[in-house]
Amino acid sequence: MLSWLSIVRLGLVQMALGAIVVLTTSTLNRLMVVELALPAVLPGLLVALHYGIQITRPNWGFLSDMGGSRTRWIIGGMVALALGGFLAALGVIQLEQSLSTGLLISVFAYALIGLGVGASGTSLLALLATATHPRRRAAAATITWLMMIAGIAVTAGTVGAFLDPYTPALLLKIVAIVTTGAVVLTTLAVWGIERRVSQPQTPAVAVPFMTGMKEVWAEPKARNFTIFVFLSMTAYFMQELILEPYAGLVFGLTPGQTTSLSGAQNGGVFLGMICVGICATGLKLGALRHWVVVGCALSAIALFGIFFIGQTQQENLLLPATVFLGFSNGAFAVAAIGSMMQLAGEGQSRREGTRMGLWGAAQAVAAGFGGLLGAAAVDILRPLMTDADAFGAVFLVEGSLFLIAGLMAARVIERNTYTQTSHFVPGE
Repeated sequence: MLSWLSIVRLGLVQMALGAIVVLTTSTLNRLMVVELALPAVLPGLLVALHYGIQITRPNWGFLSDMGGSRTRWIIGGMVALALGGFLAALGVIQLEQSLSTGLLISVFAYALIGLGVGASGTSLLALLATATHPRRRAAAATITWLMMIAGIAVTAGTVGAFLDPYTPALLLKIVAIVTTGAVVLTTLAVWGIERRVSQPQTPAVAVPFMTGMKEVWAEPKARNFTIFVFLSMTAYFMQELILEPYAGLVFGLTPGQTTSLSGAQNGGVFLGMICVGICATGLKLGALRHWVVVGCALSAIALFGIFFIGQTQQENLLLPATVFLGFSNGAFAVAAIGSMMQLAGEGQSRREGTRMGLWGAAQAVAAGFGGLLGAAAVDILRPLMTDADAFGAVFLVEGSLFLIAGLMAARVIERNTYTQTSHFVPGE
């Protein structure tokens, strides 16, 4: 079984993954919409492409269940992700010179990003689900996810500070440093861990992929939780591609300022996760089910607040409201992830990776759909109304979806499944 040190080391892989992905969803997205004056639906389609390709996540998880080197897939996936991230930055620069060339590079880059995230991320979660003691699964999910958010927040904030004044050469230099560092960190972090993990005594029975998927889908808990993940993550990701353009177009913030705003939001996510982790795991205040509902409700309130700020042009409130949105999203996310890790070990044995892949695919499809929906809605509404009203309408819809997701969580997530959370044991 994984020790706490090994869990933290695997968390470094999540940190590296988040550091690369945040560049494509925040900085590069903002440059396309504001600096290049391209429709917001373009980066929305590119990000949707990388999420759509992650529909292959169940297959990666199934392969992990059937055996093979997960370390190989984790490192190989990170290499593909790093290459895709660098090519995505190059694509943005080429878009300014040649639309067709830039689009060709960007499509290939975001497809590579999707494959890299799917291979590396799913294999990592499968390793955690199968090699972590049942008592530690929720805590392991919290640790690794917090480290990913830390990677996102630190990268966004640091890149924002060094990107002003913006130049294409500076962008490529910064992205090259981040992507190369991610590959090196991943290799050092994961090397040798899998060999030291005790393997299950009974080997997996070789079955076709679709047979394994049908077995998992037939489990009511897995099926209902998949539906909840899709709905809640659609709400979670609707603002991902429009928050920075919103800050730039409505409040006139610079690329560095909006990137730093994104970093502050992810810092709020980090704080929200820590808060719920301490309350639910350490202090045992409420079940994870309750924190999922609370996180959804707070996220809705934050989005309604950001809508109001745009209507009243109170720029001084934008940063605290964005941090509060991050905090609320973090509270929701860590509770949902903890629930996911608990459920991964339930049901038919040797299907942990398949379940994680199924939920990962639902999350990825929802993220692409939600991001594209938010961006497309803004493009449709901007010619019809002011920028503040167009973006605000999307924030209102997103907040309403969070409320619906919270109500669904109260019914879908069973009480007795999530009241027992993992905890740190002194001396272990």
